[in-house]
Amino acid sequence: MKILFLVPYPLKESPSQRFRFEQYFDILSSAGFSFKVQSFLSSRNWQVFYTTQNIFAKLSAIFMGFGKRLYIMYKVPAYEFVFIHREITPLGPPLFEWLIAHVFRKKIIYDFDDAIWLTDKANESKIEKSVRWRSKVAHICKWSYGVSCGNVYLAEYAKQFNPNVSVNPTTIDTTLTHNSTKDELIAPISNSSLVIGWTGSHSTLKYLKTIESILRSIETRFEQVRFLVIADRRPQLNIPRLDFIKWNKESEVEDLLKIDIGIMPLPEDDWTKGKCGFKALQYMSLGIPAVASPVGVNTEIIDNGENGFLCQSDEDWLLCLEKLISDAQLRNNMGIAGRKKIISNYSVASNASTFLGLFS
Repeated sequence: MKILFLVPYPLKESPSQRFRFEQYFDILSSAGFSFKVQSFLSSRNWQVFYTTQNIFAKLSAIFMGFGKRLYIMYKVPAYEFVFIHREITPLGPPLFEWLIAHVFRKKIIYDFDDAIWLTDKANESKIEKSVRWRSKVAHICKWSYGVSCGNVYLAEYAKQFNPNVSVNPTTIDTTLTHNSTKDELIAPISNSSLVIGWTGSHSTLKYLKTIESILRSIETRFEQVRFLVIADRRPQLNIPRLDFIKWNKESEVEDLLKIDIGIMPLPEDDWTKGKCGFKALQYMSLGIPAVASPVGVNTEIIDNGENGFLCQSDEDWLLCLEKLISDAQLRNNMGIAGRKKIISNYSVASNASTFLGLFS
């Protein structure tokens, strides 16, 4: 069978795409599927769109994206399945989705890993809200052959419109990419220096601000502690011993292994309940103990006190970080337990049958 992937971003760039379906391409091929991928943004326009403030350059990238989508419509009849990640176009109503479902009558597999019918922008303008047309998510769910959701919260939303909904978690390739572990690199275990780290995109850097005072307190109490942020943009945090590494997919795992304790603070709201715990998954897959807010899927990924900590209050954050800073053996044991959890429940190997099942 032939599958057409219609996705927002160029291949090998977006974590959402890389860890939800790109790493299954070889598995699809081995299972007898053939496929083609078309992104809305080209590699060049991806860079333009996220690095420039030039409105004309961005509009040009959008117009080119719409042109690509118009062209690919002529190719749709050749495919049995059309896999749509998030949306076919970032603006406007779901016209292409409607054509594929009702005119070409193709089986749509609709995949999303955020509460994309909502927004996390507190001051979003009415113009942006109307142009983004987020109500289309419900329509695409309704028109789809099957819906693939990153967690139960997202799946419950989709089930309002479609009974054929699968929880298809974001996963880590623990064999080919995230195949080193922190415990292998530390021999013997030492308390001489320690790095508390965070990784993510600029859109989630704001969540680090919620525990900035806690991190400053930790820095004051423990002279051996440094902080590391790995992101596409430098954070604006008042923490003297803060290091920054610009995210690079080529050195992603190597950079993450500089972290001894991984953190994932989140406020609890309807948007964050849709998060799929990607930061915790990455830390734990590498044997790094994770300390996270008990929001959404984090409570399923992390078994509190066994393979990481879930922290509700400021006091929880301070206590759990202090425990891990002071006890190297605890860090090592939690890291080992965390990797086992990822291999068992959130690895490509453990989820391969679920992913292939989307096309059955």
